This record gives sequence, C-alpha cells and structure tokens, in this order.
Amino acid sequence: MKAFILFIGVATFIGVLVLAVRQRKHARARFIDDFRFPPGVRERVRKRYPQLTDAQLERVMLGLTTWFQLSNTAGRAVLSMPSQAADVAWHEFILFTRNYRSFCSRALGRFLHHTPAEAMRTPTEAHEGIRRAWRLSCAREGIDPRNPARLPLLFALDADLGIADGFRYALDCGGMMAQRHADGTTYCASHIGCGSGGGDGGCSSDSGCSSDSGGDGGD
Repeated sequence: MKAFILFIGVATFIGVLVLAVRQRKHARARFIDDFRFPPGVRERVRKRYPQLTDAQLERVMLGLTTWFQLSNTAGRAVLSMPSQAADVAWHEFILFTRNYRSFCSRALGRFLHHTPAEAMRTPTEAHEGIRRAWRLSCAREGIDPRNPARLPLLFALDADLGIADGFRYALDCGGMMAQRHADGTTYCASHIGCGSGGGDGGCSSDSGCSSDSGGDGGD
C-alpha cells in the first residue's frame, strides 16, 4: 500500500512538473511572438542586403522570430540555422548585447550562443542540428517532414529572397545529395532525414550556424 501511495505521489509530481514546463514554454512562445526587435537590427540587415524590399525585410525578421521559436521548442538540443539571411539578422541582434541578453533570459531562460557550424564539435552534430531544425520547422507549419508539399519558412527564405550567399533546399532532388549552381548550393530536403531521425543529412557542415546546446542558466 505504501509503495502504491509512493508511486501515485511520484507520478503526480512528474505530471505537475511536465505541465509546468509546458506552461513555461507556452509563455515564452507568446513573448517571442510579441517581441519587437530593435529597429537597428532591421537596418543593419538592409545594409547587408540593400536589394531587399520592406516586405522582404519583414520576412527576414519573421524568419528570425521563427528561429527563436524553434530554439524554445528544442530547449538545449543542438539546432542548426537553415537560412543565411535569418542568421545575419540573428548576428546583428546579438550586437545589441543588453537587449539580446534580456531577450534570451525571458524567451529561452538562458543565453543562446551563436556557434558557426564549422566550429561545432563534429560534422555529425551539425547534421543532427539541421535535421532537428527541419523536423521542428515542419511540425510548426503542419508539413509532413517525410513527404513535404512545400518548404518551411526558414528553408525557403534564402531562395525566395534571392540571397546570393544563401542556403537553398529542393523538395525533389532526383536522388542527388547536393548540386552546386551559379548562385550557390542546393541541398535536398528529402535527404535531411528528419522524419525518421536517420540519414546522412542533406546539408554539409558549413550550411548554417547553430545554437549552442549549452548556455548560461537553465530552462
């Protein structure tokens, strides 16, 4: 009887803990959606990509918001950035150091480090990060990761905006892993392998930057 009561107590405690974590993530997600980046971030992105219209710049900032939402969902798991344009916006935001640190504390409960993929511990870690980004992006936008009808925002952004140094992904690659075009390299979304958690990954280790799985503070 005592063992049963102890079991019920432990189960209840775990249930309350899980609920608290979910509520905290939901609160952070609302904060991220409502957050307005400093105007200087957008202007710095404009200087990097002067060809972008105001509407296109808004899409870049939406991509950055999406990145932080994915980071909130992923927690401390490694996550790789699929978009060069959103990565530039992220880097510019970090330069507003006090604002960025305060944002990270409220949005993620920790400081989110910007780690270039080539500086990650292993190529496998970078591959795992991009697979996780694909899986979470698809889930967020209601896309089947194994049979996508379209690309999620962060995976479509650079091609849609014509970013010269951007990362490009194709839905149907005809069996090839990656193909280099005049405007960069196109990676195969179908080879990222996020749906099953397997595969070699569709992106090389230089395709994007990653959030550090460590960081300051806890979730």
